[in-house]
Amino acid sequence: MARRPRRRRRSRVAGALLAVVAFVVALGVAAAVVVTALDRLQPDAPLVARCAATLDDTDWTLSPDQAQHAALFAAMAERRHLPARAVTIAIATGMQESKLENIDYGDRDSIGLFQQRPSQGWGTVEEIMDPVYSTGKFYDGLVKVKGYEDLEVTVAAQAVQRSGFPDAYAQHETRARAWASALTGHSPETLTCTLPEPAEPGSPDAAVARLERDFGGLAHEQVPATDDEPASLVVHTGTLGDTPERQAWAVAAWAVATAQVLGTTSVDVADRTWARDSAEWTSTDAPLATGDVRLTFAP
Repeated sequence: MARRPRRRRRSRVAGALLAVVAFVVALGVAAAVVVTALDRLQPDAPLVARCAATLDDTDWTLSPDQAQHAALFAAMAERRHLPARAVTIAIATGMQESKLENIDYGDRDSIGLFQQRPSQGWGTVEEIMDPVYSTGKFYDGLVKVKGYEDLEVTVAAQAVQRSGFPDAYAQHETRARAWASALTGHSPETLTCTLPEPAEPGSPDAAVARLERDFGGLAHEQVPATDDEPASLVVHTGTLGDTPERQAWAVAAWAVATAQVLGTTSVDVADRTWARDSAEWTSTDAPLATGDVRLTFAP
């Protein structure tokens, strides 16, 4: 007679446990439904525009604005026949002085990419705010530093800049080296940019003007748009100097780094192509002639 109540109690406990489990499962299912509904209601996260140069499996990122200035440093070094080390020093200096942004303010009367001072004889405000002028003035000072190619970045940069914080340049050396190697064509396929869709059509004329500004002009031919194909520009890099393959990759990296401002949607070199919609370098079935680079623009 005493055993029957215990069986009933056990039955009640088991029933209660089953009810709890069922409630928890139902709650989990409801939560999943709510999360899924919220995900559908929320718009996709905005694309973060960024560019990266890869060195030893590490991506060293810059904003598209910073990237275009780094590309200018490399292009001007090419036209002056300066080594990649000069580009590394320039990028590291620009990162420390202005974060590679052409700012119109700084310590005392310092301005521009390299925070050069009109009062110290670097030029007028208008001149220093011209990225081409300020980069040229930096290289003018750098080539006067004996053996700068073999000096530490801090020593070489300080010899030009005479900064109050000379050791600060060192923190940017690895990033600068990654970008310099990519932009001078010594590390092919290591520079990529993730960019939004162009807000307006690209312009081959603007790209030609930019080539003239940065490289001093290169042989090229424009291909007009058709009903099936957007406008493009084929650049012949043979006038740059030593190795056609390296020169082509230098111009290709420059083209990717300036894609945001020029409205470039793809860059082709050798048997590789960078596409804005994928942000990657991939193989192409229609390789270009050695030394040629093709830029295709948003319609």
